[in-house]
Amino acid sequence: MPVYLDCNATTPMEPEVLEVVIRYMRDDYGNAGSRTHEFGARAKKAVERAREQVAAVVEADPQEVIFTSGATESNNLALLGLAETGRRAGRKHLISTAIEHKAVLEPLEQLVREGFEVTLVPCSSSGRIDPKDVAAALRPDTLLVSVMHVNNETGVIQPVAEIADLLTASDTYYHVDAAQGFGKELDALRNRRMNLISVSGHKIYGPKGVGALIAQRRNGSRAPLAPLIFGGGQERGLRPGTAPVPLIAGLGEAARIALRDHATRRAKCLAIQQEFRQALNGIEHVINGDERWLIPSTLNISVPGVDSEAAMVALKDLVSISNGSACTSASYKPSHVLEAMRLQPERCDGAVRFSWCHMTNEVMWRPIIERLIDLQ
Repeated sequence: MPVYLDCNATTPMEPEVLEVVIRYMRDDYGNAGSRTHEFGARAKKAVERAREQVAAVVEADPQEVIFTSGATESNNLALLGLAETGRRAGRKHLISTAIEHKAVLEPLEQLVREGFEVTLVPCSSSGRIDPKDVAAALRPDTLLVSVMHVNNETGVIQPVAEIADLLTASDTYYHVDAAQGFGKELDALRNRRMNLISVSGHKIYGPKGVGALIAQRRNGSRAPLAPLIFGGGQERGLRPGTAPVPLIAGLGEAARIALRDHATRRAKCLAIQQEFRQALNGIEHVINGDERWLIPSTLNISVPGVDSEAAMVALKDLVSISNGSACTSASYKPSHVLEAMRLQPERCDGAVRFSWCHMTNEVMWRPIIERLIDLQ
């Protein structure tokens, strides 16, 4: 089997997390809403424990954690859930960035169809947003600012804490899509000015199909979200439906381990990145994204003369990699992220993303470089 180097698309599951998920599928399989017997009580306790574990990562109140099916649903709830408030208040302007995931850009497109106005802040070739551009885009009718924590394609860490500081005196709501950074880059997300933080289970070594929206109170009030679906009072009425206890418990365990093992995971990822950088000295290449701001587990590179599709085919028996977001991998369109960085077309066409984690097997970098050289 090739070595898996596509952890930005999805991570392997931690063995400890898998044990928890299996336990609540096989043994403690009660409905968290069943209050009349022990099975239901155990399930509810597992959900509340997970709420505490997720909240602890960003030092939030457990009651501010709303469980969802993943970061895509969390993003939709954050963006579309504020729409009615914006209409009533006459605040129909939103700010985001040109490098967001489609899980943010497409809900914004829907809001434009509903009469909202969206300003997409550009970025430079660094792949990083300038907080001053966000501040300059603010208007009296700006309802929401939405900025991702870590870009999923380039691994560039965005200045979400600096943007929070610029919004201190503003009543504009602030949403951070933290799918790629939650549990990996801790300090920036520990900020009460962030009204809404989106979380994904399968990006932090937990199960697929579960995530959270952390809706933090500010001045005693939470962002006035409206539900997108109806049919029960679960999750404070914002996400009705029977709680998927095994998945939620798995997300909680993944969050707990992320705090416990943060330093050792980071060290392992940095070591892999260093090995890769050393191997890249043997071939002409360019890194897409400012190296000063890269998360330790990602490198997006272009090799002159090598098309990304050709590279992935040539390397498929050695490593599993991608040329962008998993959500758009079926498309042959150039990456909107790299285009927003204003990179040359041939550089965009040749971009491949390598992303790893602390569980990544040893990578034999030399054969990879040799294959890429053969393609030049």
